[in-house]
Amino acid sequence: MKAINYLEKLLGDIDIAWKTLGDIQFFEIANSGRKPVKASLRAPGSIPYYGANNIQDYVEGHTHDGEFVLIAEDGSASLENYSVQHVTGKFWANNHVHVVRGKSGVNTRFLYHFLCTVNFIPFLSGGGRAKLTKGKLVDITIPVPCPENPEKSLQIQAEIVRILDAFTSLTAELTAELTARKKQYNYYRDKLLSFEDGEVEWKSLGEVANVFDSLHQTPQYSETGLSMVRVTDIKGGFVNLNTTLKVSEDVFNNFTKKYRPQKLDLVMSRVGSYGNVGIIPSDNSVCMGQNTVVIQPKINSKYLFHILVSAIGQSFIEKNVGGGNQKTLSLKAIKSIPIPIVNTEKQTRVVAILDKFDALTNSITEGLPREIELRQKQYEYYRDLLLSFPKPDEQAA
Repeated sequence: MKAINYLEKLLGDIDIAWKTLGDIQFFEIANSGRKPVKASLRAPGSIPYYGANNIQDYVEGHTHDGEFVLIAEDGSASLENYSVQHVTGKFWANNHVHVVRGKSGVNTRFLYHFLCTVNFIPFLSGGGRAKLTKGKLVDITIPVPCPENPEKSLQIQAEIVRILDAFTSLTAELTAELTARKKQYNYYRDKLLSFEDGEVEWKSLGEVANVFDSLHQTPQYSETGLSMVRVTDIKGGFVNLNTTLKVSEDVFNNFTKKYRPQKLDLVMSRVGSYGNVGIIPSDNSVCMGQNTVVIQPKINSKYLFHILVSAIGQSFIEKNVGGGNQKTLSLKAIKSIPIPIVNTEKQTRVVAILDKFDALTNSITEGLPREIELRQKQYEYYRDLLLSFPKPDEQAA
């Protein structure tokens, strides 16, 4: 209640003017300085080279210097969560981002936070690679509080920025801590799973598990039914069953005789984002989509998981992946992954140690990843609350 009262006091009876990004009194579009450079022609340096989604490289020289917001022109990793980046200092912008900033009367950081709330989809054109043209960019509207009183306007904008930056700062700190913990976890995992010659017996994955191929065609999807795990559903050791597409059980059974994974079976991606491994978390009705495999362990399932995601499994995968632009991991290569075999008691001990560390660094239901997710939701809640200004038609009503 105190937060709501504070916001009402801050944002209560003020005038709001909606200005388009094309309004040169309030905004600058600095696209003319952009310059794409092929990776092979970039001179290595310390200046960040920005593309549609993030820093692509570090180079000599710069195209811009100052505080700006970069909005993807094309190539955004997500259309629903469109790529918007805030940058300061010297940087190099390629031609896949629009470069904009606020002029007198508009705080550029305020502009960034508001643009993060914008639904860009209505402004996009094109097919597979949707594009935000400059002609559409200039039509996007931005709220400017108290436009007739620039001093008060900037004070309000600065206070909104202060509140929202407090949330993003905490998220950044947690993310940095998570990165450090992951490095530490990977170090100790690989140390724990390092073996001297003759210390263990080595077998191939095909000897310690049954490996089943997945679909080679895409069945018709439905509203309900089996959760179809695709390459994109396997990330960070976790199989996300909340975002999977659905396939009717009857359709799947008639379509193929492929093996359906059971609880604690492992799944691995084979194509594109190859070598990612996850564990089926429950007895939910699950089937596998294209470019994946199911691994049915004959040894401790979690021990096998830790081996596959460790340097042992991943280094073998990197050396044995094939294909050109679309990297592909063959079934033969997967079945050949070397697995160190220790006794059951030691497998259990290794799992107990690594599971505790893994939960802290990788689990999206506990530990730091969960805390980061909660802080991000908190930021989005207050961002939407602070930046939900009435449109002209709403003001008239």
